[in-house]
Amino acid sequence: MTRVLIADDHALVRDGLRHILQNASGFDVAGEANDGPSTLALIRSVHAHVIVLDLSMPGRTGVELVKQIKLETPGLRILVLTMHAEHQYAVRAFKAGASGYLTKESASAELVAAVTKVAAGGVYVSLSMAESLAQSLTEPADTLPHQRLSDRELDVFRRLTAGQTLSEIAEALCVSAKTVSTYKTRILEKMQMPHDVALIRYAVRHKLFDENE
Repeated sequence: MTRVLIADDHALVRDGLRHILQNASGFDVAGEANDGPSTLALIRSVHAHVIVLDLSMPGRTGVELVKQIKLETPGLRILVLTMHAEHQYAVRAFKAGASGYLTKESASAELVAAVTKVAAGGVYVSLSMAESLAQSLTEPADTLPHQRLSDRELDVFRRLTAGQTLSEIAEALCVSAKTVSTYKTRILEKMQMPHDVALIRYAVRHKLFDENE
């Protein structure tokens, strides 16, 4: 029996994932969490083989959470389940220690196969993401400006280009608005951009983020 943990801040998503796994044979949903702190508390208290982890929960960014989970429970396999279909998120997640990357739009069809493969020690990438990763191999080898950003800075960059205010970003990440302002300054400096509009134009030009977010 494969013991699975589910971490997602949306109750309907957790319900859907649990329903899919419970209707398949060989899985036991051993616990659930809805944000970064409760996810860490869950992995410390419940033994499991795989955690299905959302990248965009309140508190820590998903990549930071992946790193912390691998540090505390190296044997726990991590399947990232996210709305982000951009390859830069997948690359960072795998480098942080994830064993699988599945977009939410593919979850209903691929979740069981993904959890099964990850639990067995393999690596899983959704079909749509595999295509994106393959295309990224043809990009210039030189480092692009956004590739200089840290995981947290990339997350703040995404939120800024989505139109979120500093206060909204601060609330989502559980930090102060002043801290977000500092991140914004670093982003502008690292990417050598003069203002927010330039960041948005850059993101659109390079097709960095999902237009549906």
